[in-house]
Amino acid sequence: MSVETEDAFQKELVELFVQEAQEWLQQIHVALDELQQAPPFERHRALAQTIKVGITNLGGSAATLNLSNVERASFAALPFVEIVQDPSARISADDFIALCKQLGHVHRALTRATGVPFDEEHVSASDEAPPTMITTKEFSVLLRGLQDQGTTSDTFHHHVVQTMMAQAEGLMGRGVEQCNVASIQEFLDRSAEGDQGFLQVVRQELPHLTAVLQTLKNDGIAHSSPSSDLQNVVERVAQLWSAAQQVNASHAMVFFMGLHTFLTVVMQHRVVVSAKNYDAIQSRLAQSVTGIEEWAESGRMERMAIQGVLPH
Repeated sequence: MSVETEDAFQKELVELFVQEAQEWLQQIHVALDELQQAPPFERHRALAQTIKVGITNLGGSAATLNLSNVERASFAALPFVEIVQDPSARISADDFIALCKQLGHVHRALTRATGVPFDEEHVSASDEAPPTMITTKEFSVLLRGLQDQGTTSDTFHHHVVQTMMAQAEGLMGRGVEQCNVASIQEFLDRSAEGDQGFLQVVRQELPHLTAVLQTLKNDGIAHSSPSSDLQNVVERVAQLWSAAQQVNASHAMVFFMGLHTFLTVVMQHRVVVSAKNYDAIQSRLAQSVTGIEEWAESGRMERMAIQGVLPH
């Protein structure tokens, strides 16, 4: 093989390595983000294993291409992963910061070895300044104060505060002494997106549900063969029921579960239902939508209250 051919082949191998390295680093950082949010034990172990496998693959591939600096930086990160891989051990914010710093070294080694700039945005914050933290105990005390305040004033009905209290107590039970404020904010943001998404879906489905109920009321009985419209609405109510479960909207979940059962019985057994009963169901549907709107507003107020007590 000529020198030019060897150079071209080596260049091709490096280009392939760069693509693989970018994929591995993406997987590593996504897993690391979730790992810092104190997931359940089994999930914690799986995420740590993902990070370890990604780093090992990166170091091994670098070794085959004689990229010794990348190889050394990669394998040097493994001891830092081992420190955070046991969910039952006491893991501090400094342990995660140390791992992030070592990953920063891996990024820089890759850039120098391949000439391709590897994005260090994900790890630079850990190099420049530590994240804002709050002790888990202090956060739990603050949440308990908010819960007491909300109970006294009859303000909170969404249970965001209660959910976060349970999470904080779980972290303390596992020996996690500090919480990353950014991770708390991410949880609150996801919660807000989930609430608004659910509310929007319910509002979109309301006209269709109302129209189907009105049709059933006018007919008095489902047709001898279930109509596609009725089958469709049964499926859509099932989706609303599932969506309510996902955002822990308990009252909506109970209502849509009951509505799903009712419509299924009507469809399958062609049950005769009085117009009065259909009026009652339509009234409850309207009340449920109003309740969901109030539930979403309560969640917004709880999230604002939590954000108000967090350090900035």
